[in-house]
Amino acid sequence: MRASEQATIEALKNRPDREKVSVIVTTYNEEVNIAGCLESVQWADEVLLVDSYSTDRTLEIAAGYDVKVLQREYFGSAAQKNWSIDRVSHDWVLIIDADERVPPPLAAEILRTLATPQQVNGFSIRRENIFIDKVVRHSGWSTDKVVRLFRRDKGRYPNRRVHADLEIEGPVPVLRNPFEHNTFRSFDQYFPKFLNYAEWGAAQAFRDGRKAGFTEVAGRPFWRFLRTYFLQLGFLDGRHGLVLCLLQSFGVFLKYARLWEYNIRSQRGDAIQLPAFDDSESTWKRPGES
Repeated sequence: MRASEQATIEALKNRPDREKVSVIVTTYNEEVNIAGCLESVQWADEVLLVDSYSTDRTLEIAAGYDVKVLQREYFGSAAQKNWSIDRVSHDWVLIIDADERVPPPLAAEILRTLATPQQVNGFSIRRENIFIDKVVRHSGWSTDKVVRLFRRDKGRYPNRRVHADLEIEGPVPVLRNPFEHNTFRSFDQYFPKFLNYAEWGAAQAFRDGRKAGFTEVAGRPFWRFLRTYFLQLGFLDGRHGLVLCLLQSFGVFLKYARLWEYNIRSQRGDAIQLPAFDDSESTWKRPGES
């Protein structure tokens, strides 16, 4: 961070009229990412790291930063983040994943925003997605944005194991500056997450009573590739775009192939062992909600 950027952030952080903000980071075996993530949010008034019993150096590295650490079993991103929201100290919350960074312009914009009285309950933030050292400009990733800055009593994630978007009361403007999202550094880093998402997606679909036939197993992966590579211009990202779009298509195939298998095994009477879900009512209610 340049000295001028640091000075701007410090000046904004010290404004007496600014609303305070808590940052939430959830982790599991993120030793590659966690230092850069925590370094990028040290301007916040509180940083809460909720770890799912990492077995690598994640917590050792985190100990070198001004951060509060809690541990909890992982029941999916939505459950983990809702549980974390109930344990922060300040009214405004910023959620960031371990593979994301808050660049100085975004940090300054957040602090500047919280120094102004707000009529809304939350903000969306765009993500600049980096796939093996290249920013992805097409295949739908260029329009990627997530609701991550919000009043803690006005936002909640729905009860889903994967792909749950924060639900906010009222309009949600988009901030000008983006997150940096290091989504894919290498196959070694990406594949465990990739396989987990396919498994969790299949488990959620099976739990919801969905079926998987030819259309789902063959048609949905084909449509995903067609949409991302051609209609959303993924081919303009060159070989990076080709690999990315094929991987997304393959992930869809794995999800529905697994669901197809679950359906067959269930019909023959097998007990299907799904990943653990958090069905505690307190996880899904907003703070103060009866």
